[in-house]
Amino acid sequence: MKKELTAKIVLFALFAVICLLILIPFYAVTIASFKPGEDLIRYGLNLRFDLSVMSLDNFAYLFTGDHAYFKWFFNSLLLTVVQVALTLIVSATVAYGFSAYEFKGKNVLFVCVLLIMMVPFEILLLPLYTLINNIGLMNSYSAIVLPGIASAATIFFFRQYLSGVPKEIIAAGRVDGATEYGIYARLILPVMKPSFAAMAILNGMNSWNNFLWPFMVLSDDNKYTLPIGLKTLLTPYGNNYDLLIVGSFFSIIPIFILFVAFQKYFIDGMTAGAVKG
Repeated sequence: MKKELTAKIVLFALFAVICLLILIPFYAVTIASFKPGEDLIRYGLNLRFDLSVMSLDNFAYLFTGDHAYFKWFFNSLLLTVVQVALTLIVSATVAYGFSAYEFKGKNVLFVCVLLIMMVPFEILLLPLYTLINNIGLMNSYSAIVLPGIASAATIFFFRQYLSGVPKEIIAAGRVDGATEYGIYARLILPVMKPSFAAMAILNGMNSWNNFLWPFMVLSDDNKYTLPIGLKTLLTPYGNNYDLLIVGSFFSIIPIFILFVAFQKYFIDGMTAGAVKG
């Protein structure tokens, strides 16, 4: 009993430290959003709480100033919603095919999915850029969305999740006369809600924070996403730290809302997705 209590205390202390390390950057950004840009230039991002220099000027500038922040915000929000929705639909359908059906070359194709997971995106940048340029999709949102809708990691996760779903569900649907599409839509998709929630959060974070690939394919200022737009605030001719720091603070809100909305299913989805098939 004493050993179990000690283990619980150590585990609690460990998670408390991890939680503190995670929260410190959020605290620093929150405090900095109330300080003038000159303070950030002088002292950098710090944890100093000084009421004498804190105000709501940055927030007033965000909502009333002459800038394109909310245009960038809307662009990122639109791209994230579309990309996450398409990625979940396409990846779940592919994973269902791997899990529910037996066909020639199935194992070889799944190994290819695993191999793709091991390839860093930086290696694919040049050939992918050349392909997008050759088919005329440069400077369009399609160039950002299309390459990622069949995510290897998401397919693998869904396939592992479906491996834990009893095959009797599919057999029962066929006995009742349901079509293959009907079985997938009415019987399988409802069971996959926890896995959808987990992947919606992870893919949503990746899409919202994506900088490198959109930066390479977009050239129109009006199509910039939020990460690219915030990057343009830092130039050799002047730095708009007032908008940068408060804009960075507001960029956290959509991901926070996404997690709160799906947290009910997140743990279940991540745990079930770890089942080996």
